[in-house]
Amino acid sequence: MIKTIIIEDEQKSREMLAAIIEKNCPQLHIVGLAKNVSEGVELIKKENPDLVFLDISMPDGSGFDLLEKVQGHKFELIFATASDQHAIRAIKYSACDYLLKPIDIDELKVAVEKVAQKKTVSPNMENLNFLIQQLKKSDESFQKITLPTGNAYEIVTIKDIIRCEADGSYTTFYLSDKRKLMISAGLKHYEELLPESEFIRVHHHHLINMNHVVRFLKEDGGYAVMSDGTKIEISRRKKDAFMEKLNKS
Repeated sequence: MIKTIIIEDEQKSREMLAAIIEKNCPQLHIVGLAKNVSEGVELIKKENPDLVFLDISMPDGSGFDLLEKVQGHKFELIFATASDQHAIRAIKYSACDYLLKPIDIDELKVAVEKVAQKKTVSPNMENLNFLIQQLKKSDESFQKITLPTGNAYEIVTIKDIIRCEADGSYTTFYLSDKRKLMISAGLKHYEELLPESEFIRVHHHHLINMNHVVRFLKEDGGYAVMSDGTKIEISRRKKDAFMEKLNKS
Protein backbone atom coordinates (compact mmCIF):
# COMPACT_ATOMS: atom_id res chain seq x y z
CA MET A 1 0.00 0.00 0.00
CA ILE A 2 1.07 3.57 -0.72
CA LYS A 3 0.94 5.74 2.41
CA THR A 4 -0.95 8.89 1.41
CA ILE A 5 -1.85 12.20 3.00
CA ILE A 6 -4.09 14.99 1.75
CA ILE A 7 -3.33 18.65 2.49
CA GLU A 8 -6.29 20.84 1.49
CA ASP A 9 -7.77 23.86 3.27
CA GLU A 10 -11.42 23.39 2.27
CA GLN A 11 -13.07 20.70 4.41
CA LYS A 12 -15.57 19.67 1.72
CA SER A 13 -12.84 19.33 -0.93
CA ARG A 14 -10.58 17.48 1.50
CA GLU A 15 -13.21 14.95 2.47
CA MET A 16 -14.46 14.54 -1.10
CA LEU A 17 -10.96 13.79 -2.40
CA ALA A 18 -10.45 11.26 0.39
CA ALA A 19 -13.74 9.57 -0.47
CA ILE A 20 -12.91 9.44 -4.19
CA ILE A 21 -9.49 7.95 -3.44
CA GLU A 22 -10.90 5.31 -1.09
CA LYS A 23 -13.47 4.28 -3.72
CA ASN A 24 -11.28 4.36 -6.83
CA CYS A 25 -7.64 3.90 -5.79
CA PRO A 26 -7.26 0.72 -3.72
CA GLN A 27 -3.46 0.92 -3.88
CA LEU A 28 -3.54 4.07 -1.71
CA HIS A 29 -3.86 4.07 2.08
CA ILE A 30 -4.79 7.48 3.51
CA VAL A 31 -2.99 7.97 6.82
CA GLY A 32 -3.93 11.58 7.50
CA LEU A 33 -5.63 14.80 6.41
CA ALA A 34 -4.39 18.35 7.01
CA LYS A 35 -6.10 21.70 6.48
CA ASN A 36 -3.13 24.08 6.24
CA VAL A 37 0.63 24.40 5.84
CA SER A 38 1.55 23.99 9.50
CA GLU A 39 -0.61 20.87 9.95
CA GLY A 40 0.72 19.50 6.67
CA VAL A 41 4.34 19.92 7.72
CA GLU A 42 3.69 18.15 11.03
CA LEU A 43 1.82 15.33 9.28
CA ILE A 44 4.60 14.75 6.74
CA LYS A 45 7.23 14.64 9.48
CA LYS A 46 5.11 12.28 11.57
CA GLU A 47 3.88 9.84 8.89
CA ASN A 48 6.71 9.98 6.33
CA PRO A 49 4.22 9.39 3.47
CA ASP A 50 4.90 7.90 0.05
CA LEU A 51 2.46 10.29 -1.65
CA VAL A 52 1.11 13.75 -0.86
CA PHE A 53 -1.91 15.42 -2.46
CA LEU A 54 -1.20 19.11 -2.00
CA ASP A 55 -3.39 22.19 -2.42
CA ILE A 56 -1.59 25.29 -3.69
CA SER A 57 -3.43 28.07 -1.90
CA MET A 58 -4.04 27.83 1.85
CA PRO A 59 -4.77 30.38 4.62
CA ASP A 60 -1.33 30.25 6.25
CA GLY A 61 0.74 30.05 3.07
CA SER A 62 1.06 28.10 -0.15
CA GLY A 63 1.81 24.49 -0.96
CA PHE A 64 5.18 25.72 -2.16
CA ASP A 65 5.91 27.19 1.27
CA LEU A 66 5.18 23.75 2.69
CA LEU A 67 7.62 22.09 0.30
CA GLU A 68 10.39 24.42 1.46
CA LYS A 69 9.72 23.42 5.08
CA VAL A 70 9.89 19.67 4.47
CA GLN A 71 13.05 19.55 2.34
CA GLY A 72 14.90 16.36 3.17
CA HIS A 73 11.71 14.28 3.19
CA LYS A 74 11.09 12.25 0.04
CA PHE A 75 7.64 11.56 -1.36
CA GLU A 76 5.71 11.59 -4.60
CA LEU A 77 3.55 14.66 -5.09
CA ILE A 78 0.30 15.42 -6.88
CA PHE A 79 -0.92 19.00 -6.77
CA ALA A 80 -4.66 19.70 -6.55
CA THR A 81 -5.41 23.21 -7.72
CA ALA A 82 -7.99 25.54 -9.21
CA SER A 83 -6.86 27.83 -12.02
CA ASP A 84 -3.67 29.53 -10.83
CA GLN A 85 -2.13 29.81 -14.29
CA HIS A 86 1.32 30.92 -13.12
CA ALA A 87 1.54 28.01 -10.69
CA ILE A 88 0.25 25.49 -13.24
CA ARG A 89 2.78 26.65 -15.81
CA ALA A 90 5.59 26.32 -13.26
CA ILE A 91 4.34 22.85 -12.30
CA LYS A 92 4.37 21.76 -15.95
CA TYR A 93 7.90 23.11 -16.44
CA SER A 94 8.96 21.10 -13.40
CA ALA A 95 7.43 17.83 -14.66
CA CYS A 96 5.18 17.50 -11.61
CA ASP A 97 1.70 16.01 -11.71
CA TYR A 98 -1.37 18.10 -10.97
CA LEU A 99 -5.14 17.72 -10.95
CA LEU A 100 -7.56 20.54 -11.61
CA LYS A 101 -10.49 21.00 -9.27
CA PRO A 102 -13.11 19.61 -9.37
CA ILE A 103 -11.13 16.37 -9.48
CA ASP A 104 -11.77 14.17 -12.52
CA ILE A 105 -11.76 10.50 -11.47
CA ASP A 106 -10.11 9.25 -14.66
CA GLU A 107 -7.32 11.84 -14.38
CA LEU A 108 -6.87 10.88 -10.73
CA LYS A 109 -6.48 7.21 -11.65
CA VAL A 110 -3.86 8.04 -14.29
CA ALA A 111 -1.85 10.18 -11.85
CA VAL A 112 -2.02 7.51 -9.14
CA GLU A 113 -0.98 4.78 -11.56
CA LYS A 114 2.15 6.78 -12.42
CA VAL A 115 3.02 6.86 -8.72
CA ALA A 116 2.30 3.14 -8.33
CA GLN A 117 4.65 2.31 -11.20
CA LYS A 118 7.47 4.17 -9.42
CA LYS A 119 6.79 2.62 -6.00
CA THR A 120 10.00 0.57 -5.97
CA VAL A 121 12.14 3.62 -6.69
CA SER A 122 13.02 6.26 -4.09
CA PRO A 123 11.43 9.58 -5.13
CA ASN A 124 13.79 12.01 -6.84
CA MET A 125 13.17 15.49 -5.41
CA GLU A 126 15.23 17.45 -7.96
CA ASN A 127 12.15 18.57 -9.84
CA LEU A 128 10.48 19.80 -6.64
CA ASN A 129 13.53 21.85 -5.68
CA PHE A 130 13.56 23.24 -9.22
CA LEU A 131 9.85 24.07 -8.93
CA ILE A 132 10.41 26.03 -5.73
CA GLN A 133 13.10 28.11 -7.41
CA GLN A 134 10.91 28.74 -10.46
CA LEU A 135 8.02 29.98 -8.31
CA LYS A 136 10.21 32.53 -6.58
CA LYS A 137 10.33 34.36 -9.90
CA SER A 138 7.60 36.89 -10.47
CA ASP A 139 7.24 36.48 -14.23
CA GLU A 140 6.46 33.76 -16.76
CA SER A 141 9.86 33.81 -18.48
CA PHE A 142 11.09 30.42 -17.32
CA GLN A 143 14.63 29.84 -18.53
CA LYS A 144 14.82 26.12 -17.77
CA ILE A 145 12.62 23.07 -18.00
CA THR A 146 12.69 19.71 -16.20
CA LEU A 147 12.61 16.63 -18.44
CA PRO A 148 11.84 13.26 -16.79
CA THR A 149 14.06 10.50 -18.19
CA GLY A 150 13.39 7.15 -16.58
CA ASN A 151 14.26 7.50 -12.90
CA ALA A 152 16.01 10.87 -13.26
CA TYR A 153 15.11 14.48 -13.96
CA GLU A 154 17.24 16.46 -16.38
CA ILE A 155 17.08 20.22 -15.88
CA VAL A 156 17.68 21.75 -19.29
CA THR A 157 18.16 25.37 -20.34
CA ILE A 158 15.52 26.16 -22.95
CA LYS A 159 17.92 27.98 -25.27
CA ASP A 160 19.99 24.77 -25.50
CA ILE A 161 17.10 22.79 -27.03
CA ILE A 162 17.74 22.54 -30.76
CA ARG A 163 14.69 20.50 -31.69
CA CYS A 164 12.17 17.95 -30.47
CA GLU A 165 11.10 14.92 -32.49
CA ALA A 166 7.96 12.83 -32.00
CA ASP A 167 8.36 9.09 -31.57
CA GLY A 168 4.90 7.69 -30.91
CA SER A 169 3.90 8.73 -27.39
CA TYR A 170 7.51 9.77 -26.67
CA THR A 171 9.50 12.87 -27.56
CA THR A 172 13.24 12.99 -28.21
CA PHE A 173 15.03 16.21 -27.32
CA TYR A 174 18.21 17.12 -29.22
CA LEU A 175 20.42 19.51 -27.24
CA SER A 176 23.29 21.80 -28.19
CA ASP A 177 25.75 19.72 -26.13
CA LYS A 178 24.93 16.75 -28.46
CA ARG A 179 22.83 14.92 -25.85
CA LYS A 180 19.62 13.13 -26.84
CA LEU A 181 16.93 12.75 -24.20
CA MET A 182 13.88 10.53 -24.71
CA ILE A 183 10.88 11.70 -22.68
CA SER A 184 7.66 9.79 -22.07
CA ALA A 185 5.32 12.57 -23.17
CA GLY A 186 3.94 13.46 -26.58
CA LEU A 187 5.23 16.28 -28.78
CA LYS A 188 1.96 18.21 -28.40
CA HIS A 189 2.64 18.60 -24.67
CA TYR A 190 5.93 20.37 -25.36
CA GLU A 191 4.51 22.33 -28.29
CA GLU A 192 2.04 23.87 -25.83
CA LEU A 193 4.64 24.32 -23.09
CA LEU A 194 7.73 25.72 -24.80
CA PRO A 195 7.66 29.46 -25.65
CA GLU A 196 5.73 30.11 -28.86
CA SER A 197 8.00 33.05 -29.65
CA GLU A 198 10.96 30.70 -30.09
CA PHE A 199 9.55 27.29 -31.03
CA ILE A 200 7.40 26.22 -33.96
CA ARG A 201 6.05 22.86 -35.03
CA VAL A 202 7.07 22.65 -38.68
CA HIS A 203 6.00 19.08 -39.31
CA HIS A 204 3.88 16.38 -37.68
CA HIS A 205 7.05 14.94 -36.13
CA HIS A 206 9.18 18.05 -35.55
CA LEU A 207 9.21 21.02 -33.18
CA ILE A 208 12.21 23.29 -33.72
CA ASN A 209 13.90 26.17 -31.92
CA MET A 210 14.11 29.09 -34.38
CA ASN A 211 17.24 30.33 -32.62
CA HIS A 212 19.03 27.22 -33.91
CA VAL A 213 17.97 27.58 -37.56
CA VAL A 214 21.10 28.39 -39.58
CA ARG A 215 19.75 28.03 -43.12
CA PHE A 216 16.57 27.55 -45.15
CA LEU A 217 16.77 25.31 -48.21
CA LYS A 218 14.10 25.79 -50.87
CA GLU A 219 14.52 22.31 -52.35
CA ASP A 220 11.54 19.90 -52.30
CA GLY A 221 9.21 22.32 -50.59
CA GLY A 222 11.67 23.53 -48.00
CA TYR A 223 13.99 22.39 -45.22
CA ALA A 224 15.30 24.08 -42.09
CA VAL A 225 18.98 23.36 -41.46
CA MET A 226 19.63 23.31 -37.74
CA SER A 227 22.77 24.16 -35.78
CA ASP A 228 23.52 20.46 -35.33
CA GLY A 229 23.52 19.97 -39.11
CA THR A 230 20.17 18.19 -39.37
CA LYS A 231 17.72 19.00 -42.18
CA ILE A 232 14.11 19.25 -41.01
CA GLU A 233 11.33 19.18 -43.58
CA ILE A 234 8.85 22.07 -43.45
CA SER A 235 5.30 20.95 -44.19
CA ARG A 236 3.39 23.01 -46.75
CA ARG A 237 0.80 24.19 -44.26
CA LYS A 238 3.50 25.36 -41.83
CA LYS A 239 5.72 27.08 -44.39
CA ASP A 240 4.14 30.55 -44.16
CA ALA A 241 4.28 30.57 -40.35
CA PHE A 242 7.88 29.35 -40.45
CA MET A 243 8.93 32.01 -42.97
CA GLU A 244 7.26 34.71 -40.88
CA LYS A 245 9.23 33.65 -37.81
CA LEU A 246 12.42 33.32 -39.85
CA ASN A 247 12.09 36.86 -41.20
CA LYS A 248 11.57 38.21 -37.67
CA SER A 249 14.65 36.49 -36.26
